[in-house]
Amino acid sequence: MVNRMVNEFDRIFEQNEKERQRKKLICELVAEDMYVPMKEKELAAFMQVPREEKEEFRRILQALVAEGRLQVTAQGRYGKPDDNRLVGIYTGTARGFGFVEVEGREDDLYIPEDKRGGAFHQDRVQVMLLPGRQGKRQEACVVQVLERGLKQVVGTWEQCGNFGFVIPDNSRLGTDIFVPQERSRGAVTGHKVVVELVSYGDEEHKPEGRVAEILGHINDPGVDIMSVVHRFELPTAFGEKVMHQADRVPETVQEADRAGRMDLTALQMVTIDGEDAKDLDDAVSLYQDEKGMYHLGVHIADVSNYVQENSALDWEALKRGTSVYLVDRVIPMLPHKLSNGICSLNQGVDRLALSCLMTINGKGEVTDYRIEETVICVDKRMTYTAVKKILEDRDEEERRKYESLVPMFELMEELAAILRNRRHKRGAVDFDFAESKILLDEEGHPVEIKPCERNVATKIIEDFMLIANETVAQHFFWLELPFVYRTHDRPDPEKIMKLSAFIHNFGYHVKLTGEEIHPKELQKLLDKIVDTEEETLISRLTLRSMKRASYTVECTGHFGLACQYYCHFTSPIRRYPDLQIHRIIKDQLRGRLREERLAHYAERLPEVAKHSSKAERRAEEAERETDKMKKAEYMEDHVGERYEGVISGITQWGIYVELPNTVEGLVHVSALAGDFFYYNEETYEMVGRDTGKTYKLGQRITVQVKGADRLAGVVDFIIPEEEAAD
Repeated sequence: MVNRMVNEFDRIFEQNEKERQRKKLICELVAEDMYVPMKEKELAAFMQVPREEKEEFRRILQALVAEGRLQVTAQGRYGKPDDNRLVGIYTGTARGFGFVEVEGREDDLYIPEDKRGGAFHQDRVQVMLLPGRQGKRQEACVVQVLERGLKQVVGTWEQCGNFGFVIPDNSRLGTDIFVPQERSRGAVTGHKVVVELVSYGDEEHKPEGRVAEILGHINDPGVDIMSVVHRFELPTAFGEKVMHQADRVPETVQEADRAGRMDLTALQMVTIDGEDAKDLDDAVSLYQDEKGMYHLGVHIADVSNYVQENSALDWEALKRGTSVYLVDRVIPMLPHKLSNGICSLNQGVDRLALSCLMTINGKGEVTDYRIEETVICVDKRMTYTAVKKILEDRDEEERRKYESLVPMFELMEELAAILRNRRHKRGAVDFDFAESKILLDEEGHPVEIKPCERNVATKIIEDFMLIANETVAQHFFWLELPFVYRTHDRPDPEKIMKLSAFIHNFGYHVKLTGEEIHPKELQKLLDKIVDTEEETLISRLTLRSMKRASYTVECTGHFGLACQYYCHFTSPIRRYPDLQIHRIIKDQLRGRLREERLAHYAERLPEVAKHSSKAERRAEEAERETDKMKKAEYMEDHVGERYEGVISGITQWGIYVELPNTVEGLVHVSALAGDFFYYNEETYEMVGRDTGKTYKLGQRITVQVKGADRLAGVVDFIIPEEEAAD
């Protein structure tokens, strides 16, 4: 069985290597100055492709076109891409126009409605830049749809005579899907359905599809969340092979697995997590020696011991990329047998770990460290609430209950503050916007929304994980080995220049080096605006000027943390990059990183980094969508009520107001009474044309709930007459 699997993986590897080489040869050929575009048959003959491989050759040509590395003319001739033509992913909008994201290009391309070329949301397309149309955003037109991105759409069924329409949940699609009655599966008005696209439509015809699955009625409990799960194509159930492998994983640490590991079972350590956490992948230990040096241990579950590379478990984990935390459920990266069992650092049982053991001085500098394979045993499973009671509230009952651990917790608070202060001094940018927790009843109906504030306990774990991630990243950077880093690029100079010009109106300034800025300057700015009226406004604009962090194989630094080396090492149960890093660490510790293994990682890691970044974005969007839906559902029960909120966003179509419970709603521009209002983009204000009345970001305002639509995840506010008249 094992030999068969190994042979299969070897076959796949050889096949992929052959394909990669053939792609390389084709690209080198068409790049030659003497090359004249050829048709498929001519190319195959020129490259002496055997008859039995011609179908595979055709597939490779199509793949190169889809990747944007080849261009095919209307006559079917293959050549190198035109410099004026780019390949990217099309993103539609409800208003008909769209954007194309081109990898490596700073800004998206704007696609006017009449230049979409039949592109559908998420299609991979080839575009041509439109000359003389620079404006705020470079315009382009879609020349060719290379690959359809969406195969299925989730939406609400609307019966119409002897046929039906599916109204997509995703407003970016901008059109309904026509479904003939014979392809409806008996759906009725109000059903949430998954529809497979049969035709993508054109200028005269709507897209057409067939109902693949009926999720239930829109009012049935749980159907709203399942709609999001299907819309983002989140994998739920694990396949038979994956579960079979998970079932074979032992429930306790085997003696053979202890061999060669450092035994830390006698070291006092704890896990600190939320009350409802079940997958505990990090434990911490701390003591101080007679010289005053802190000895911090960050112990991470050794998931790689149970999830072997290229196993069914590994392929599934890579495909998922990350666990997804929706409002009413968790879609795990690994089966519960592992994530809540042998891989979870549960109290009182031996577990395998990778430990980063650091010696830290009073300035917060790591003066020495070791990264080791270990066996650990957690003394107590602590919660953020309990540790907060001990340290922040000085709760006597809680301190007596955990009397033996209190000195370590107090030492942890002390060291965390030192680490945080050091990070702050070097310029790490720390945004402290409130997150929320939505509490549901048994039927899935939201009954309470409460902001989750960071406390002393959450900060301790955050500070300790950050220093461990930095230490591991720096170690492997200087070893010059293939690795996966967590990077955060510098902000776009244009956005920083705009921010600089705007804050100047409030008497603030940031020091620029050319068109670039050091993160310390942004941190200084955030320090200056604490407790001022403009704090929310400037904080949000500063956040908007930042780029998104991602996974890369190049160590280009983390701007937000103001550090040169950073990675994700601490959560292998729920993030694939962490699991991938653990394998590299263990190979290095065991002396297995020879030439063949290094070549393997050099080839594999770029795709792992790229896929993990995409999976992370997908998870974030799905989590945001479910939160919006449940917040809107909660507000449906509060229509007519008044709240004081803060203006969190302003656009040409209205002002967004965020309530203390983190619910955000829109006051549409047409609902702003007393004047004709327009959006001043330079000052981020909504301005009354005749009265000069303004609404500004960060301004406190009273609003009344006009309505809410849980299916669309939107809340509508109005401003009471007396408030609007002020």
